[in-house]
Amino acid sequence: MYRSFRTKTAAILTFVTVLPMVSYADEINVFAAASMTNALAEMEANFETITGHDLVVSLAGSSALARQIQQGAPADIFISANQGWMDTLEADGLVEEGTRFDLLNNSIVLIASGTNAAPVGIGPGMDLAGMLGDGRLAMALVDSVPAGIYGKASLESLGIWTSVEDQVAQADNVRAALAFVATGEAPFGIVYATDAAAEDNVTVVGTFPADSHPPIVYPAADLANRDFPAEAEFLDYLRGPEARAAFERQGFVVVAE
Repeated sequence: MYRSFRTKTAAILTFVTVLPMVSYADEINVFAAASMTNALAEMEANFETITGHDLVVSLAGSSALARQIQQGAPADIFISANQGWMDTLEADGLVEEGTRFDLLNNSIVLIASGTNAAPVGIGPGMDLAGMLGDGRLAMALVDSVPAGIYGKASLESLGIWTSVEDQVAQADNVRAALAFVATGEAPFGIVYATDAAAEDNVTVVGTFPADSHPPIVYPAADLANRDFPAEAEFLDYLRGPEARAAFERQGFVVVAE
């Protein structure tokens, strides 16, 4: 009996020693601006293949995501389409100190439904109301969603806002505004250049002057609710060559180094 037990034990020990080291994957919950939909879809599988981690991406207007984070949503990483909502979370103590950085720049454009719309000059005195006729101007929520905030600021700067504000059809996020124009529900809309590039059934008819609105900056940060190494891995990935290539293919300007 004793010899048999020793033999079995040795066999078990031998089996254990040849097992490979197990690498445990983490689940990373990323809350990101809706305008990043295509870029993050492109890089998600690549990141998961490289690291073995599971990337769970939630996309919406930055304002909606920030409010969810304030209410305790289990997000690990936040990428906002403007500085203001990240500032708000930072002021609330919800951003891990020292992890915030500027990731991307973007621009806003005027789009028209269809593929053959003629270009227009965007500047003071532009008769956007005349172009709309009885139609609507699709925009993201102008007082909370970054794309809408930038668009309204530009129209105000150019002296156009008061002539069109009653015709603005506001959407929960910029992708919804894009869909209004792509489906013909609105003849024109204001979206990010990257959104316009992702939709075949709209035409960019003009780009709003960069000095007519605040700089469009996308900050990224680790949130302060929990701390594990995979978060830093993803933030490093966002600053790496694979992510840079994906962002640039979607029309973003990468500012992170």
